Parts: sequence; structure tokens; C-alpha cells
Amino acid sequence: MARDHLLVIDQGTTSTRVIVYDQRLRVAGQSQLEVLPRYPRPGWVEHDAEEIMRSVGSQTTGALIEAGVRADRIAGLGLTNQRETTIVWDRATGQPIGPALVWQDRRTAEICDRLRPEQGWVSKRTGLVIDPYFSATKIAWILDHVAGARGLAEQGSLAAGTVDSYLIWRLTDGRAHVTDQTNASRTLLMDLSTLAWDADLCDLFGVPRRILPAILPSRGEFGRTLGLDFLPDGLPILGVAGDQHASLAGQGCVQAGQAKCTYGTGAFLLVHTGARIVPSTRGLITTLAASVEEGPPQYALEGSVFVAGAAVQWFRDGLEAIASAPEIGALAESADPASEVVFVPALTGLGAPYWAPLARGAILGLTRATTLADLAKATLEGVAFQVADLIDAMSADLGSPLADFRVDGGMARSDPFLQLQADILGLPITRSPQSESTALGAALLAGLGGNLWTDAASALALVAENGPRFEPRTSAAGRAAALDRWRKAVASVIEYARA
Repeated sequence: MARDHLLVIDQGTTSTRVIVYDQRLRVAGQSQLEVLPRYPRPGWVEHDAEEIMRSVGSQTTGALIEAGVRADRIAGLGLTNQRETTIVWDRATGQPIGPALVWQDRRTAEICDRLRPEQGWVSKRTGLVIDPYFSATKIAWILDHVAGARGLAEQGSLAAGTVDSYLIWRLTDGRAHVTDQTNASRTLLMDLSTLAWDADLCDLFGVPRRILPAILPSRGEFGRTLGLDFLPDGLPILGVAGDQHASLAGQGCVQAGQAKCTYGTGAFLLVHTGARIVPSTRGLITTLAASVEEGPPQYALEGSVFVAGAAVQWFRDGLEAIASAPEIGALAESADPASEVVFVPALTGLGAPYWAPLARGAILGLTRATTLADLAKATLEGVAFQVADLIDAMSADLGSPLADFRVDGGMARSDPFLQLQADILGLPITRSPQSESTALGAALLAGLGGNLWTDAASALALVAENGPRFEPRTSAAGRAAALDRWRKAVASVIEYARA
């Protein structure tokens, strides 16, 4: 029987989704399960890595059943994952030695503050800033806070990695301890030029080199399934990329100057810079782009908003203001157009371009006339304003405005939100017809890794379609006044955190 389908595991911050694609990159079947983080203390965000692995098994079975596809028709597996989230596990048993520390986790903020004098050379080597967001201080924290862990790590008894590494280890019954270049570029431990773990960085952050995985290109074989009760032995894992890098490929942004923003739990704006490493002077980070063709490494500039869809979840669950997330759009449309309420959704600190890990959320401009609809609009605007800050920074770093801006992800399904975003940016926005370009990008990489198509151009033609376009409708003066209110509010939040 022909092996003409791809199975993609999309393990995100709040859910695990498994999708079966046919050879034309059309969805044949899918299954999704909510897998929520825990918040044991303010600023701490954790996952149960075992729960993540169990969800992969159950959703793989569900996706194959919905697709009506037997596993012997799977040409290969793709994997995309929440980035920076860090797991340390026992090599002998495969069991985590503690919780997975999620990318949003802020517990290592003081460690990062102590290391801040090293920022210059660390940024030059990694493209990143020293921040709890990234994996290095998370690994060190686990080794220092789980009894005996550092000694076991020095002996080589432990393995560490991001979610992709842990899942590949489990999928291959411990035969493969690997990661891809995009995930490795998010650890603060990889040299962006050599694409190798850097001894100086490992020493600085206190991470033993021997516990880290081998770094591989995003397309190609990472290992083969073994010992699973939900997939047969021998299926190759052929494409791996961090979620935002996968989304960049899934949006067809594979050439310099093409940009996309994915609105998930957070919002992540990336612009492809080709084979050129572009250092940022505006608070962005430089990272790897997943290479869809053989050749020199490909790079991107990125801005990360920590709270996007998570702000809507807070509005729904924390305030209990709505019963379901989609309701916020219609509620926001009924807000008073003259309302000047501003919500800074720094619920887990502020990411780029501010990098203020101790900042906390705030609502400013309340009056007796403020309604729930005004708060709904301010919540959506709080996400849109952060993306506007990123685009301003990106245009400054590149020396020219963005010419192409595409969006996907859960919040991008909302027409009211995308209209707000276009109004705040003063730029047109194109929504991807595939609302989940992350999984699509992983499928693209896996198919290329398994030579499912004759060449990369044939594969990219399958993801080239565009969706609806949203044009800005507000005046330049109205946009400038709104941005001015936003930036004053952000400045107040940061100042309060420093006090």
C-alpha cells in the first residue's frame, strides 16, 4: 500500500493536536486535546511532561481514526512544539525528574538579572537576550532544585531538552536524543553562526554539555518509532521545527522580507531574512528559520508577545465575563468608540521589545461609564498594540517597512480582532486560509524530508493560497493617539515593576 500520508504532532502550550495530511497537504483527519499548564506560584508555569506524552498517544489514535487511514499509509511524522519549554529526564527510565518549565515561566528572573552584565557577548553569539523565557536558566534551575540532579547530570545519567527532544526520545524508545536547529536556537546555548552548542555559554549558564541533544537540520530523519502502543515500529520522524518556525514555513514565508504573525497563547511575529543574520538594536531577537531546501542556514528576526490568546482566556475564565472565547469579538464591537481604556496584558511579564519579566498586567483609564464591552475591546487592543510595537521595531531593524504581512492562529479566526489589528497598524493584513499554519509547516518539512514531492517548489505551491484581506479604516491621527495612550500605559507598568 502506498505511503502517501503524513502525521503531524503539534504540541502546544494549551493543547496537543495531531493531524493527518494527504499528499496535497489537505487535512484528512485530526484530533485535539486540551493540555493546560499549572500555576503553582505567581510567575511559575509548569506542564506535566507525562501528561503531554499521553496526549500524543491518544490524539494520534483519534486522528488516524477520523482520517480513516491505517498507519501503514504514513510516509513519515512531522513534529512541531511549544518552544523553550524545558524538560530534564532520566536516561534509563525516560521519566522526567520534575515538571516541565514552560516558556512563560518567570522563576529564573533573578538568575537572569545577575547574568545581565554578560548580555553583549551572549546576544552576539546567540541572537537572544538573557531572559527567563529561554531554556538555559530553566535547565540550570531544575538541576539545582531537584535533589541530586546536578551530580547525575555530570555523570551523564540525565538528558535535557525542549519538548521536541523529549517527545522524540519517547517516540523512539530512547534511541534518539536530538533536536532541530530552530528549537536549539531558543536555548541561549547554541552559537547562531556555527549551529553548535557553545562551551562558553554552557559554562555561563551552568548546563553540562553532555545532557544536551544532537542538533539536526529541520528536514531529514530524526529517528524511527519504536515500542509504542499507538504507532507501529519503524515510522520515520522526518520534519521537526519549533512552532513559530514551522508556521513561517507553513505560511509560505521562505524568502527574505516575508513576514507572518501567529496568534496563539502568545503572539509571534517573524520576518524571514534569508541567509543573513540581522542583529537587532530594537529589542527583537535573531533566530533560525526552518530551511525547506538544502543550502546555507536561513535566519529570521522575531518579536515575541507572551500573552495574546491567553488574554482572551483570562477574560473568559478569570473574569468569567464570557462563556466562550469567540464571544469577545462581538462584545468588543459594541464598545463605546470614544472609550480610552487601555489594558496592558503583562500577565506573565512583557516580551519584545521591552523585556520586562517582572511587569504585571494593568487596566488604565477606567471611569464610571466603562462597560464590560469597553474591557473586551481593550483586551483585544492590548494584543494588537503589542504587535504594532514589534512591527515598528522590525521595520527599524530592517531599514524598511514590512511589505507582506500574513497572520494565522486562533485569534486570527476573529474578523473583529483582525480589523482592530489592521486599524492599529495602519497596514493591510492577509489571513492564511489554513488557520493552523504551524502543523502545516511541520507537514511540509516532513514531506520534504521524505522526498514526498519532486522538489521544494512543488511543495510550496501547495501552501501558496491566501485568505481574506483586512484593510485599515481609522485615520492616521486616531491611530497615533491610540498608540500614544498605549505607550504611556506600558511605561507606567514597567516603572511600577521597577519600584
